[in-house]
Order: sequence, then C-alpha cells, then structure tokens
Amino acid sequence: MVRPRFACLSCCLVAAASVPLANPRLATSAEFAVATTPAGCAVTVDGKPFAEYVTKSGHQPIVWPLVDAQGRAMTRSYPMGPRLAHEQDDHPHHRSLWFAHGDVNGRDFWLEHESQHRGQDDRKNSIVHREFVRTDARDDGAVIVTRNDWMVGDKRLLEDQRTLRFGQRDEVRWVDFEIVLTASDGDVTFGDTKEGTFSIRVPGTMKVDEKLGGQLTNDCGQTDAEAWGREATWANYTGPVDGRPAGIAILCHPDSARYPTRWHARTYGLFAANPFALHDFPKDDGIKQGPLVIPAGESVVFRYLVMLHGSDLTPEQLTDWQQRYAAGSL
Repeated sequence: MVRPRFACLSCCLVAAASVPLANPRLATSAEFAVATTPAGCAVTVDGKPFAEYVTKSGHQPIVWPLVDAQGRAMTRSYPMGPRLAHEQDDHPHHRSLWFAHGDVNGRDFWLEHESQHRGQDDRKNSIVHREFVRTDARDDGAVIVTRNDWMVGDKRLLEDQRTLRFGQRDEVRWVDFEIVLTASDGDVTFGDTKEGTFSIRVPGTMKVDEKLGGQLTNDCGQTDAEAWGREATWANYTGPVDGRPAGIAILCHPDSARYPTRWHARTYGLFAANPFALHDFPKDDGIKQGPLVIPAGESVVFRYLVMLHGSDLTPEQLTDWQQRYAAGSL
C-alpha cells in the first residue's frame, strides 16, 4: 500500500520533544461493563453510561449516545433524539458516530434512504448488522466486535468487521475504532467524494458556527475552515457542552490505510476523517488520495481513536497521545 508523504508530522514531533508531556497511563481505576440492549449493546463505566452500539439507525449501525467522564452527551442528539438547543435539523444522515461513504461502486451509503444519487435508487442501500462477534469487559476497558454487510437490496457489495475498544485514563474517555473492509463479493471501489467517512456530529454548542467558543484545530496548526480537507495525523474539536469546556479529538493510527488522513471537518459541526476525497479538497502538493480499489477477496483496514476530553489538552499532549496510540500503549 502506497501512503502519501507526511505533510506536517515532523514539526509536531519536534514540538512534542521539547515540552513535558502528560502520561495518559496514569489512570483512575474504573469498572467497565457491557450489556445487551433492545437497540444493540451498551458500555458503562462504574454503572454510568459511556456508549451504546446501535445496530440500526436510519440505514446503518451507529454509536449513540457517546458520553464523557463528566456525564455529558458528546454528539448531536438529532435525529435519534429530540433536537436540543443550538442544534439544527440539517443533514439527518449525520448520526452521532458512524462509518459510511457516498460512493461505493457508484452507490451512495452516506445519505438517507430517500435520496436519489447518480440516477440510481439508493433507497435500497444499507449497512446491515449481521452479528456480534464479541462483547466483553475487562478491568481496563470493554470491547465490541461486529460483522456487517453493505447491501444494495438483496445484493451484497462487501462486508466489514468493526472492533470498538473502550477505555478511560483519568478524565479522558476514548474509543479505538477499527474497521476491516473486505471485498467479499467482487472488486469494490470507494470513490472520490467528500461525502464520508469515519464521522462524528458534534454537539450544537460546540460547533464553530454557533460562536460560543467552538474551535477546530489540527496537528499542522490549521484552524476552523482552514482545516477542512487538509491532511493531518489528528484533529481536535473543542467548545462548551452543558456550559463547561469540552473536546473531541480524533487520531489516525499509522496502520490505517492512507495515513495520515484528510479531514471532512466543518465549522457547522461535522467532524470526519475522509481518506478518499481528492477533487473536492484543497489541492495540496504531494497528497495523492482519491478512489481506492479493494480487489476481490482482499481487505483494507482503517483505524481511528476518538478521545472525549475537557478541552484542556495541548497540541503537544495530543501528539503524545498520538505517539502512544501508534505504539500500542494507551
């Protein structure tokens, strides 16, 4: 697999080396539990909600709610729940935390069923939960593993296996999301479109456009709208939630295909890693992404760490987390 050159990681590593870094392994012990629910499978910490894996919301599996260590919901409530203050009813396909793409063999798995795309009836497109492979909790976290089928009516285009690892270090909760996409039924092409891919819709009060103090940054020092479409190893969305500072960071693992990813991250609240878009994004020299073909029988892996924090993590600390994530030492 050919990866694009690193546009800005070296400057971040220099900065990280010159600043004393927090050690995320200094953790307060917490008791994790996993339980079956009518909607799927829920993770709790010390008996309090952390996350629920929902097997079907709209046309796909999602994670909702996603709750930080202070008990705050860290994604938009709409459309799964009531539309809260500062939320808009735009983009109903933006469902908390999810993985989908707008061009898979020419079919749209990003928008909701009622959409029409490229003259095809995409109401037949869905990502269907097949089974839970594993659900368990340990002293240091919880794990949920699922298998899913990407369907056009009764025809499967591909399958995936998702592994979600849940953990907590002090006041930082995290979800390590790994997805293995397998071309089980013939060649699969993930097309060149900005509509994707690993995504979170942040709370309404956090989004930059609400002008309540929200900010989007990345490890290259780009902020807000400037960060859209850029290549970065991590990105961080911060702003108030329930009247207090909060943050969501997404880190791209070095083993993830097309690391470091580009970001379909918007000031209105969409926060997404998109390793496929090219023509929609800024034309950065040396960055070559665009369509990705998975030959029949082969697989591609994408992996991202979602961190729920109190917005007080510095860029140097986030780069330290990135290095620990890469080293497998969370």
